[in-house]
Amino acid sequence: MSMDGRTCLVTGSSKGIGRGIAEDLGSRGANVVVNYRSSEAAAHEVKDSIEDSGGDAITVQADVANMDEVEAMYDTVTDAYGNIDVLVNNAGITVDKKFENMTREDWDRVMQVNLGGVFNCTKTCFEDIRQAHEGRLINISSVVGQQGNYGQANYATTKSGLFGFTRTIALELAHEGSTANCVAPGFVKTDMLADVPDRVKEGILERIPLDRFAEVEDIVSMVTFVAQEQSSYMTGQVLGINGGMEW
Repeated sequence: MSMDGRTCLVTGSSKGIGRGIAEDLGSRGANVVVNYRSSEAAAHEVKDSIEDSGGDAITVQADVANMDEVEAMYDTVTDAYGNIDVLVNNAGITVDKKFENMTREDWDRVMQVNLGGVFNCTKTCFEDIRQAHEGRLINISSVVGQQGNYGQANYATTKSGLFGFTRTIALELAHEGSTANCVAPGFVKTDMLADVPDRVKEGILERIPLDRFAEVEDIVSMVTFVAQEQSSYMTGQVLGINGGMEW
C-alpha cells in the first residue's frame, strides 16, 4: 500500500489526528506537507518523525481561514514537490458555548476556519486534484456533525456542512476519476478529549457500543486507505469511525 511520489497536504497536522495522518502517509512514501497555524515547534517534530521513517516532508505555516496565506502555502508546496495529489482538510477549531450564550463572533470564527478553511484549501488545490491520477480530497468531519452535541451548535453545523460539500465535489470530480470522501471520527483520544470533564466522558462512553474511545490510529488507517488507489471506486461517502454510535 505505497504512496510513493504522491504529494499530500494535510492541514492542521502539527498534532492530534492530523499528525497521525501526516506521519502515516510519510511512512508510505508520500511527500507530506505539514501545515500549521501557530504550533511551529510541533510541526517540525512531525517533519522530523516523517524523515526518520524514510519519508520526505516540509512544514508550511498558513491560517486556512486566510485565502492569501493558503495561496502562498500552495506556491511553496508546488515549488517543492509539484502539483498536489491528495488534500486532507483536517484543520478545525472549537468555541464551545450553550447557544443562548454564543455570540456572532463565536459563530463566525468557527465557520471561517472549519468551513471557510475547507473552501480556501479545496478551491486552491482543486485543479491539481482533478488533473491528478486518481486525485483525492478527504474532509475530516465528526460524529458531532451527525448527532449534534450540547454546547457545540457552531462546530456541529460546520461538521455536518462538510457532508453536502463532499458529496457535491465528488460529483464534480468523478468524470476525471478523482474522488472526494468524508471521514467522520467519533470521540478520539486527543488533547481535545483530555480537556473534557471525567463525568462527561463517562456519559459519552455509555453511548459507544465498543465501549472505548478511538485511538488516533483508528482514524488514520481509514484516511490512509481513502488516500490510496485501492479506494478508487468509493466517492461521495461519509465514513463513520465512531465505535458503533448511532446517527
